[in-house]
Amino acid sequence: MLPILSRIRVPAGFLLAGLYFWLADPAWPHWPAGTALAFLGMLFRGWAAGHVRKNDRLAVSGPYSFTRHPLYLGSFVIGLGFSLAGRSLPILVLFLASFFLLYLPAMRNEEERLKHLFPALYRLSRKTVPFFPPPRWPARRGSAPFSLQHYRRNREYRVALGFAGALGLLLWKAWWF
Repeated sequence: MLPILSRIRVPAGFLLAGLYFWLADPAWPHWPAGTALAFLGMLFRGWAAGHVRKNDRLAVSGPYSFTRHPLYLGSFVIGLGFSLAGRSLPILVLFLASFFLLYLPAMRNEEERLKHLFPALYRLSRKTVPFFPPPRWPARRGSAPFSLQHYRRNREYRVALGFAGALGLLLWKAWWF
């Protein structure tokens, strides 16, 4: 059951995005505050994407020293921000339910995969870095620098494009409706 839920998260996200724009009622001051929060989530995801080297080495630097799942944490903050911007309680409830039903299994599957790819380093990371979200500021940080090349290789720019499109649709809905 968990692998199925994990795999349908992207198609379900498109379905929920359509429902979001139908239910959204953007208005001042909710949409500027919400989109600012979503923007911070997008920046956090981008920071994480610049540190991850998928299937090559376990990321432990940058945001990976705060949480083992910074990409998902960034997505969570983006979702909270757009939920606030949409100014609709059903949107918030749908977002939270879908996040925990679809993304939590994906995080668990990823943990299993990383445990097999990097057994020793993963065990150490699991002891010192929280699962999600980070409960405290880390005592130490990894030393690998952010890499724009890895950001592009991980295609994180698609999140920025999605953010811009969602913001444009919210502004259009706020202006015309």
